[in-house]
Amino acid sequence: MLVNTYGLHMRPATRFVNLASTFASDVRVHFSGMRANGKSLLDMTCLAAPCGAWIDLEAVGDDAEEALAALVALVADGFHMGDEAA
Repeated sequence: MLVNTYGLHMRPATRFVNLASTFASDVRVHFSGMRANGKSLLDMTCLAAPCGAWIDLEAVGDDAEEALAALVALVADGFHMGDEAA
């Protein structure tokens, strides 16, 4: 669940994409019937998921488990947004 105050906007999406891009696995994010490439800033911001929304993460590849663990931790921590975290 997205816990940062403004949901998935440019700054948290950038942090997500930067982290996802450190893994070889393909990363997908699902929200409200849409599917985004987790390594694409445009795709991620187009999801426009608000605070409190549940997103589903998917990773496929050799380091998929590590990618999911890291990305889940990032989302759960409010994308390290500091004062923006709710």
